[in-house]
Amino acid sequence: MTTKQRAYLKGLAMNLDPIFQIGKNSMTPEVTKAIQEALDARELIKVSVLKNCADDPRALAEVIAERTHSQVVQVIGKKIVLYKEGKDKHKKIELPK
Repeated sequence: MTTKQRAYLKGLAMNLDPIFQIGKNSMTPEVTKAIQEALDARELIKVSVLKNCADDPRALAEVIAERTHSQVVQVIGKKIVLYKEGKDKHKKIELPK
C-alpha cells in the first residue's frame, strides 16, 4: 500500500465509528471471525481497544491484520483502522494509484 493510498483510507476512516471493542479477553477466535466478516462486508473498519485490555494496540493491530489477511491503515491511541480489499462485486473503495 502506498502512502497516497494510506492517506486516502485515513481520510475515509475519520468519519467511521468503531464497530468492535476489544476488552480484557483480548483476541478470541469469535472476535477474529466477526472482524473478518465485517472486513469482507465493509472493506474499511475501525476497532476500539478498551482500557481493560492489557495488550498493546499496535501489536494487537498486527495480530488482527495477520489473522484476517488485512492491512493496518493506522493506530492512533486505542483505535485501530483496518482495510481489506473486497472481492470483485463487493469492492466499494477505489484506491488512488
